[in-house]
Amino acid sequence: MPSLGDRSVDSLEWRDRRDSNVTPRRRGPRPAISDAELADAIRDLYAQLEADCGIRGEGYRKTHARLRRLDIHVGRDRVLRVMREYGLLSPTRVGRARGPQVHDGRITTDRPDEMWGTDATQTLTLDEGQARVFVAIDHCTGEIVGIHAASRGNRYEALEPINQAVRARFGEVEQDVAAGLALRHDHGTQYMSRAFQAQLNFLGIESSPSFVRQPEGNGTAERFMRTLEEQLLWVRDFRTVEELRLALLDFQHTYNESWILARHGYRTPNQARAALVAAA
Repeated sequence: MPSLGDRSVDSLEWRDRRDSNVTPRRRGPRPAISDAELADAIRDLYAQLEADCGIRGEGYRKTHARLRRLDIHVGRDRVLRVMREYGLLSPTRVGRARGPQVHDGRITTDRPDEMWGTDATQTLTLDEGQARVFVAIDHCTGEIVGIHAASRGNRYEALEPINQAVRARFGEVEQDVAAGLALRHDHGTQYMSRAFQAQLNFLGIESSPSFVRQPEGNGTAERFMRTLEEQLLWVRDFRTVEELRLALLDFQHTYNESWILARHGYRTPNQARAALVAAA
């Protein structure tokens, strides 16, 4: 049995090895692709995505799914670690501690066109100043079903993406054409106005406001707004509101065709709708 003195010497030797400049080797077999090569593959993937459809980076789960399609098989945790170490993660906002949510539960639906979510944000144009952006998102497929930009953020402009979606899904804007559909929205003045609510009633759409001070209740549209800002509004300049409006319509097509969603098995919104319609 080693003496106390022996243990002291061993401890000193271990400390010397710990404090040396020797970089510890990774345990286990050498991976087929190094971290640097994996980071380069992710950069190439993002460059190709931006060239093909304008998508500027994604989260690590979607990145992992796209890498597998390129026959690059690495662990998802490793993808997260490499993206973090090489500065490839999208910037995130620092959250705050929250208590139990009044709305705790599921806000997505099982079928398309059962609930849409709508929300608004604002941006600046170079020549015409402030502009408002309004969207409508399907809670099941995640599709952009309507999108619009205007210099004024009033109730009539807020209705435009809803009317777009109604025409696209139900053929025309007429009384009770969208009966059975619900619209999730916040308590903004546009959405709670008499004119906005009257149009929903005319179309047969049930108004479904989220809880006050609980934006997660409108999480589908809220989360999409973050994607829209990161992929378009914060990375491009627009001279006029009309230029912005046309860019939003292009983004709607690109998003529905190319953006993959984890909850749908990393399929695009259009693919998710097609699969659900075929299974009906």
